[in-house]
Parts: sequence; C-alpha cells; structure tokens
Amino acid sequence: MERDPKGSKAEKAKAAPKAAPRAAPRPPERARGGEARMIGDLMPAIGRTAFRRFGFVQSSVVTRWPEIIGAAHARNCAPESIRFPVGEKSAGTLHLVVSPGHAPIIQHVIPEIIDRVNRFFGYRAVANVRMRQGAVQVPATKETRKAPPSLKAAPIEFGDSLRDIGDPELRTVLESLARSLDLMSGKQG
Repeated sequence: MERDPKGSKAEKAKAAPKAAPRAAPRPPERARGGEARMIGDLMPAIGRTAFRRFGFVQSSVVTRWPEIIGAAHARNCAPESIRFPVGEKSAGTLHLVVSPGHAPIIQHVIPEIIDRVNRFFGYRAVANVRMRQGAVQVPATKETRKAPPSLKAAPIEFGDSLRDIGDPELRTVLESLARSLDLMSGKQG
C-alpha cells in the first residue's frame, strides 16, 4: 500500500482552518401549509385536472351522482364525461355508462336525468345524453343505524296479550305504542 504524497485525511483535517460557527437558520418569511386539512377537502383540488381532462367541469358531479339522480338509477348508470360545444359551457352532451339490460329503463328517464343534472349545475349545462353499455361500479351506501329498542317492559295492564305475538317486529311496535299510551295517560291524570 502506498502512502498518499499529500498526506492523510487526519493531517488534512488538522491543517484546515476552522470554519466560523454557523448562524441560526432564519425563520420562514411566511407560514407554510397553514392548518391541517382533511384529505376529503384536498381531493377536489388533486383530481381537478384529471376530471377536466375527461370532460367534467366539476368533480362533484361524479362524487355526488347518487344524490343527483337518486340511488336507484345510480346503481345502473354512472357519468363518464360531459362534452360541450367548442367555446361554450352550456348545451353539452352527458355520456353515461349503463349496466347491460338497464339501457331501456334509463332511456325512459333521460329527460328527468337532464333536468336533475341541470338543476345541480344551476343552468342548462346538459342538453343531450348518450349511453354506452358497460360495467357500473355500485356506489357505496351509507347504512343508517336503527334506534335500539327500549328495554322498558310493556305495562302490566296489557298482560300477556303482547307477549303472545309471534312476530318480534310487530310486538316491538305494539309495545312502543303501549308505552306511549301509558305515558300520555299518566300526564293527563
């Protein structure tokens, strides 16, 4: 092994002049990022370019499709794009993807779909609808939770007549009715 004629690294470190201590980093001129935001608030901004590329002026048409046309029709069709005439933002053509076998049903409700989409936009954005058969993703539905049944037993005055009812749902409804009648009679008396 040959030795470096200029000297070793340790010798270089000793010979090098010491640098002046670094100044403390400057605080940023403006706050970066601001407050934390939910990802749902950021999604329209992130997807805006992609949605515009495929013909959607507002991404909310896609995300709120079940609200616009109703859950029953949203299971069978989905918006694909909205194409406007050159230089205009009205009287466009809405392109829908429709589940196979459901096209005749959707064909009958096209005037209603046009009306609802235009009501959503607030102006006459859509004048025509074109359909293409294809696979439609079923939108996720929000399940509503039922209120838990009351644990309070039915009044004794009703006896075993309610307990003999075989249908549990009917029995629950009748017990609820009996409880409310019992409360009403208690307030009046």
